[in-house]
Amino acid sequence: MKHTKYSAVIVGSGIAGLYAAIKLNREANLPNGILIITKSQLIESNSKYAQGGMVCVMPENKLDSTTLHIEDTLKAGAGLSDEKVAKFISENSAKVAAELQSLGVDFDRDEKNQLKFTKEAAHSVNRILHAGGDATGFCIENALVKYLMGNKQVDIYEETLCVELLKDEKNICRGLIAYNYRENEYEIIEAPAVILATGGIGQLYRYTTNPDITTGDGIALAYRAGAIVKDMEFVQFHPTAFALSDKGTMFLISEAVRGEGAKLVNKSGNTFMEKYDKRLELAPRDVVTRAIYNEMKQNGTKNVYLDATHINELKFEKRFPTIYGTCREYKINPANDYIPVSPSAHYFMGGIKTQVNGKTSLQGLYAIGEAACTGLHGANRLASNSILECAVTAYELVNHLKTLDLKTDAFSDNQISKIISFYENQNVKSDNTDFTQLNNEIKQIMWDNAGIIRNEAKLTKAKEQIEKIKEQFPYTYKCPNRYAYEIRNMMTIAELIIEFALYRKESRGAHYREDYPNKDMIASSHEKSRTTAMKG
Repeated sequence: MKHTKYSAVIVGSGIAGLYAAIKLNREANLPNGILIITKSQLIESNSKYAQGGMVCVMPENKLDSTTLHIEDTLKAGAGLSDEKVAKFISENSAKVAAELQSLGVDFDRDEKNQLKFTKEAAHSVNRILHAGGDATGFCIENALVKYLMGNKQVDIYEETLCVELLKDEKNICRGLIAYNYRENEYEIIEAPAVILATGGIGQLYRYTTNPDITTGDGIALAYRAGAIVKDMEFVQFHPTAFALSDKGTMFLISEAVRGEGAKLVNKSGNTFMEKYDKRLELAPRDVVTRAIYNEMKQNGTKNVYLDATHINELKFEKRFPTIYGTCREYKINPANDYIPVSPSAHYFMGGIKTQVNGKTSLQGLYAIGEAACTGLHGANRLASNSILECAVTAYELVNHLKTLDLKTDAFSDNQISKIISFYENQNVKSDNTDFTQLNNEIKQIMWDNAGIIRNEAKLTKAKEQIEKIKEQFPYTYKCPNRYAYEIRNMMTIAELIIEFALYRKESRGAHYREDYPNKDMIASSHEKSRTTAMKG
């Protein structure tokens, strides 16, 4: 196998990973340089599909304050958000927004060239910056990619997976094994800093707004290596995915549309949110999602509708160009027609336990973005806090790493040598396993039994079904192709979500147990690490 050395390796090319790479390259001493590994193309990530915007507490926004933002975050988090983390991230929001703008991100402005702020569910004031109307994630991602490619000092591996973390006998992460599935080649990569920015887990569910790359890879890798994972039961389902666009990934109808006054209606055209919450359409996402789920179940329908007909067509097209264009593709005019919507898996509050600077429980291993669990989101993410968390944690990660000696020393370790030997010498060939079928089975199991409404019987059934798939799956270590590695990771994440959901015998935030519908006033966050050694 090829053997290379870098000062830092970033796995993932979303906003967190790209921003960290740019700042590291500009500010840190990197004798062996930086490598970005991305499973697809550099521009492809979950970040790319984020529509609504990025929370930012700006001094010119006189109605807002960090105190208000922290309060909104803690309320949405249903008692499990870390207040110190929320305070830190809120207080650094203006700083990272300014730097993103310096890197080429053009947030939307009004006719007086003042930044525009919008409002989304569970926010007390308008505080959300947006770009391209409803294409914030794409605009930020695109600007960062352009900046990075214009300063060609960072190596990039596309169509490449990280398949194993190299942890030595002292419990230190010393690098990873990468697999280029296009060339079917493996590579040993040494690095004193391995940064997981691999995104979420949406593809574990039958209906999701996430692209097909979001199979929980980084979280599964970290857990297999013995890192602590946290809050794995908290999967956020977005209430309003476009119900006509199910092609493996559902198109998102941004919460910002409801922020502009759109109403949810049933098949008869009647509003229904007043039955569930006094905040109506701007209640927290978990509340709105369960309300829609109940309406669909009671009425025997596959979706409800979003009524945005009060918004002038030209205004709608200007404010939400991406949504408008997609609706028109399906012969729907939002100015005259209701938009069919239904819930879909969207964001993961759990993940690898980290500090705000990305440090995990394993020395040398860091995680940022959706793969990480800083404690900011608690049981339910406040809308548009995700991109902010990506930016602030990437910023702090670089502040930490630039104080370290990132020189790559040669390692000689029996544990690492054993792993490398296995990948070098084990000849694994694909059998007749239908990976597409297994993928679909996992998604359906999780949607039916570990989704929006849970109970012990459903979760136990899901656990048994995943265990059966695991028993049939012929690869526990080295796999023959990308799809097998993804199935391996999906099984690990599915087991963790189910285990954590069974453990939490209460309803809190995005985790709803119909057999335990009330909140346990003394319940706290749950975490776990894998301490047993893997067997080939």
